[in-house]
Amino acid sequence: MSKISGAESHIMEALWTRGPLTAEEIVQTVGPAQEWGEATVKTLINRLLKKKALASERAAGRALYRPIVSREEYVTGESQGLLDRLFGGQIAPLVAHYARHRALSPDEISRLKDLIAELETDDE
Repeated sequence: MSKISGAESHIMEALWTRGPLTAEEIVQTVGPAQEWGEATVKTLINRLLKKKALASERAAGRALYRPIVSREEYVTGESQGLLDRLFGGQIAPLVAHYARHRALSPDEISRLKDLIAELETDDE
């Protein structure tokens, strides 16, 4: 699968959230917030079709678009790309970076500790 751009991700989010939509419904859902017209949205839909991120089906004489790529696959790919580009593919430097540059709430610290404990248990 080719990389989904930031603009294309808005189309994908609408489909992941609302399910199959027509082009007109995508325009209504995404267009106003992004200040995109119909032509821009249709261009993005066509790019996603070429990347095989979307499928098109005919229903009642209209094209319905649905995601082929799951949100989880997208997030995993984007996350790994960020880790690879900025932190040599390692998670610890990423967490350290955020811990130093952004105050972690007590809840976030607790959740991280729970995650580490869970991971240690899984390794045994």
